[in-house]
Amino acid sequence: MSSLLSVSGLTKTYGNVTALNNISFELPGGRIIGLLGPNGSGKTTLIKIICGLLQPTSGTLTVEGNPIGVESKKVISYLPDTTYLGKSMTVEEIIKYFRDFYEDFDESRAYDMLGKLGINAKDRLKTMSKGTKEKVQLILVMSRRAHLYILDEPIAGVDPAARDYILNTIITNYDENATILISTHLISDVENILDDVIFLQQGNIVRYTSVEEIRGVEGKSVDSLFREVFRC
Repeated sequence: MSSLLSVSGLTKTYGNVTALNNISFELPGGRIIGLLGPNGSGKTTLIKIICGLLQPTSGTLTVEGNPIGVESKKVISYLPDTTYLGKSMTVEEIIKYFRDFYEDFDESRAYDMLGKLGINAKDRLKTMSKGTKEKVQLILVMSRRAHLYILDEPIAGVDPAARDYILNTIITNYDENATILISTHLISDVENILDDVIFLQQGNIVRYTSVEEIRGVEGKSVDSLFREVFRC
């Protein structure tokens, strides 16, 4: 299986603090992968480096053989853990903006998801709850025909009743050869859709394995293994 993302010897330091410590791994295409770890483990730093928002101290990263830059950003669709859209804009206006900015943006897919979630495209973001805003952001991200989707806490701000639908939205709105990297603390909610997991601790990868192996060989859930590894 060919590598979609290749990371080699990646280190990121902030003064005397090492956020990522010489990590190396590869992400193949066609997988849903959980990026899991306690607060301060380096998850957000890693995500921002992959997305080109931070520069590594050392090491290399490539996406489909290209270094992080213009070409990699064309195939990465990123959902940050904070709201970044203009509050005065309507959803319709934001969709037009995304359509003009991203060549791979599927407008019909966006409107289909809005309808299924009962969100009015004429509404302005400033009139919406935090949870609805996050749903809109997720719809925009998943409406791109990207090769790598990076989702940072995609269900943290929504009520439990909406989580299953949002997870279903994620898994039914990406191409089968694409990969989704999900960073979350709500492991029990997402583990049923995961193929693989990466455990990060203090900037080190302490486990990178398949969910099938965790369940079949170790006889544990991802959540229980996480609690065991990190003593939660």
